[in-house]
Amino acid sequence: MTLPADGARPHWQGPLGSMRVRILAAVLVLLAGSSAVSIGLLRSALLQRLDEEISVALERETEEFELLADGLNPRTGQPFDGDLTAVFDIYFAREVPDDGETLLAFRGPVLHRSEAAPDAVPSDQLADAVDYWLTLTAPRTGALRTPVGEIRYSALPLAGRGAPGLLMVVNYPAAERAEIDAAVAAQALTQFGTIALASLIGLGLAGRVLRPLGALADTAQTISGTDLTRRIPVRGTDEASRIARAFNDMLARLERAFATQRRFLDDANHELRAPLTVIRGHVELLELLPDATERSDTIALIVGEIERMNRIVDELLLLARSERPGFLATAPVDLGELTRDVHRKATVLCERPWLLDACADAVVVADGQRLTQAMVQLAENACRHTPPGTPVRIGSAVADGTARLWVHDAGPGVPAEDAERIFGRFVKGSEHAGGSGLGLSIVAAIAEAHGGRARVVPGGPGARVEIVVPVRQPVAAGPSAAQSNPPSADPSAADPSAAARTAPSSSPSGNGLRR
Repeated sequence: MTLPADGARPHWQGPLGSMRVRILAAVLVLLAGSSAVSIGLLRSALLQRLDEEISVALERETEEFELLADGLNPRTGQPFDGDLTAVFDIYFAREVPDDGETLLAFRGPVLHRSEAAPDAVPSDQLADAVDYWLTLTAPRTGALRTPVGEIRYSALPLAGRGAPGLLMVVNYPAAERAEIDAAVAAQALTQFGTIALASLIGLGLAGRVLRPLGALADTAQTISGTDLTRRIPVRGTDEASRIARAFNDMLARLERAFATQRRFLDDANHELRAPLTVIRGHVELLELLPDATERSDTIALIVGEIERMNRIVDELLLLARSERPGFLATAPVDLGELTRDVHRKATVLCERPWLLDACADAVVVADGQRLTQAMVQLAENACRHTPPGTPVRIGSAVADGTARLWVHDAGPGVPAEDAERIFGRFVKGSEHAGGSGLGLSIVAAIAEAHGGRARVVPGGPGARVEIVVPVRQPVAAGPSAAQSNPPSADPSAADPSAAARTAPSSSPSGNGLRR
């Protein structure tokens, strides 16, 4: 035995000191235990099924005899009329005993006829049971212990001309139970032999399976907090590969979270720099303005810039939250009621002829607050980019497993080349378009959170912007499930008057591109 470099004697770990041996031993114990349980359950199920089949067979035999006795004698064409001898003769001529089955027919106390399968109990070994059966006056089924083993029986006492009769159907299940025990023993031998062979193979493979864990630890140590782009190579589908995939998924989530934070900071820095500069410059000018009217106008301008900053920050936070779990609070939503609610809120946004198109008659699972927020944002866009008096239509429909909600105005429309671009962040149609350039980004984020998308529908006059989401039906629709959407968390969606106050004045856009 080689001593360590420091001269200390190595610690004897025993046969279970190796990690792979411990893992293999635990697996073997579980496999052996589960195999023993499964074999026991298999035997129990087979025996139960055998008992059920015997019960069905006994009942079937007696029913066949009763049908024959109630019918016509095929030899004479006349009813049997209590002629038990004729019934017994025809019955035994037609019937072949099943496995383990013995058929006995008595006229009075005398055995009239019997038939037995090769593995059944002969009638001469059932003397004690026959004495008991001959005392029965009503049909009965049951089980008896006999010198040859347990038997199952069905007794059918009969009234006939002259002496009464008795039909006995007796089943001796010992042979079939022995077959089940033999099959279960073979299954047990096969399973435990396979387990023993697998343990020898697993002992050699366990080392190879555990080696990737070392590589996983080495690779994980090279990933730094500032570089989350590295991933662990994944090969195969074993446990180590699943751990590596889970670790890669965690890194991807962290990378997305950090990217969202960086984008939020970059966007905030980009968009808030200008209003902060304006505010600072006008604050410095306040002391130099002798006229009260000019000071009042400057203060109003500063307050307007502060409100714009607040709105930009709120919209950026909303976009950041849309990429995180829990953004949606889904519940059954009545699309028709939601559409009518949005139409009511839109009528106070600006002076336009607001028209209600089709309303979907459907209840779906969605976040009613977010959908209302997105639709009100589209209505505000229509106010911002259409001249006064322009009709604006609001509607919804469900078809082919998707729900569509739209705002369709008769304004200048959206150029085809800008149909996709307008859903990006900080994209404005023109210098005079107003807004922060985040409105349609929020609409697209809400649609994508529902598994759908926002789109500009080409063709036709004006601009038609749709929110298309897949339909998910509620599990149990009822009076409480089909409630209309609750008030929106967005101030402009929850309070139409607030939306009207914050919405910019309507004016035609130069190129129809809207944000």
